Amino acid sequence: MTDFSAQRARAREELQHGKFDVVVIGGGILGIATTWAAARSGLRVALVESGDFAGATSSASSKLVHGGLRYLAMGPSAVPMVHENHKERRALGDRLAPHLVRPLPFLVPVYKGGPHSRFVLGAGVTLYSALSGFGDGMGKVLSARRAVEWVPDLRADGLRGAAMYYDHQMNDSRVAITAARAAAEAGAVLLNHISVVGLRKTSGRVSGVDLRDSLGEFGVDARVVVNATGPWLDVLRRMEDPAADPSIRLSKGSHLVMRTSSEWKAALTIPVDDVRVSFAIPWEGHLLLGTTDEAYEGDPAAVSCTDADVDQIMSEAGVAVTGLDRANLAYTFAGLRVLPGGPGDTSHAKRETVITAGAGGMISVAGGKWTTFRKIGATVLARVNSELGRTFDAPLDGVALPGSAQPDTVGDVLHTAWNGLPDDVVRHLATHYGTTSHEVVALGLENPALLERVHPDGPDIWAQVEHARRTEWASEVDDVLRRRTTVMVRGLDSPEVRTRVSELLAS
Repeated sequence: MTDFSAQRARAREELQHGKFDVVVIGGGILGIATTWAAARSGLRVALVESGDFAGATSSASSKLVHGGLRYLAMGPSAVPMVHENHKERRALGDRLAPHLVRPLPFLVPVYKGGPHSRFVLGAGVTLYSALSGFGDGMGKVLSARRAVEWVPDLRADGLRGAAMYYDHQMNDSRVAITAARAAAEAGAVLLNHISVVGLRKTSGRVSGVDLRDSLGEFGVDARVVVNATGPWLDVLRRMEDPAADPSIRLSKGSHLVMRTSSEWKAALTIPVDDVRVSFAIPWEGHLLLGTTDEAYEGDPAAVSCTDADVDQIMSEAGVAVTGLDRANLAYTFAGLRVLPGGPGDTSHAKRETVITAGAGGMISVAGGKWTTFRKIGATVLARVNSELGRTFDAPLDGVALPGSAQPDTVGDVLHTAWNGLPDDVVRHLATHYGTTSHEVVALGLENPALLERVHPDGPDIWAQVEHARRTEWASEVDDVLRRRTTVMVRGLDSPEVRTRVSELLAS
């Protein structure tokens, strides 16, 4: 394993002196997927990100890999999208990333006076199951008594029953970082915490980027530049063409992470109106609540979960969940969905990917879903190939993410090799690193103290911090605590923990 400073120096050297076919701007999951696909296809590709990988929208999702049950309410036009989502969901959970993407049953409670009936929801989950090929079994309707057995905190007053279906969940930050590792292993050069300060042009065509970080400025030439900057998409488009019209609109989604002592066997999808739903999902030993969906016109860097958002989310979740208390609030976060420009409220807008080319030939990618990130990467690559006059089909079909394995199998091996590790730590490592968890615990051979917990109330260990520093591009405290580990989302990033992480990063 290499030291981070050496890793970064090598990446800067390659960027300054290398020749690239493609430079991707933006280290969210769409930029990472595009980079991975391009590198797998044999292109020389670089990815640059002004903050951290998955530092904005991509680490602020509902942590779901899902077909999108609610999209069926938008009409027949949504059926192909839901079917495609299901194919990707099952591929990720079954073969490509079973250590990171896990199945989870969902209940849609039906209350007296609610927006949907048992019959309508029963028909909906049956269609939803059919679009997934019945791979998880048949959707069905449960009695009120059975529903409460699955979710002990489900409000029983007025409950008529619940419709049951299946989706998957994930830790979005870990999936993104693991996909970034896959791109690097395929030959891509990745560098975070470096800003694009200008676009290079040759005869009016975008031919590279000018970059700046704490060490200085330099430029990178490329045959094609891809703009995958999410909420900042139009900022880059105006660098290309100051007269460029706005192409996107933003929707804010906020979430709450609540401490809980209840054992939920299923998540809840709580209807809010004819289209919107609110989720209550068991996640990382906590309860994840959300999300909001409202137009956002402020600075993307300033988006946050407000007190009003907390009130709204708890009120909507409280329709079906009992015992919610602000005192149990561990963490809040907010992100921005990138939607195609157009009329109407954001909750009814299509969740689709739009790929365009600007006046200078820069390819801009807007929108999309976490679930289909591999397919989006391949679609952007097809557009890049068209610009380059080449073809290369399906570069990510069947390609597993690093560490891919069933977590139970990984856990058994870890228990055998490291019988002193607590059960919850083993489960945590197996479900966040897969087979690469052995790289993490092996650091304990250098320093046994690295096998100790970062915080006594959580399963993260100090070896994860060191592993993030050495091999996962982590250079700031939040890189580690928010996106490489689960310390912050559990509300365990105490001043003492942050100080020690800062010291380790600087060592």
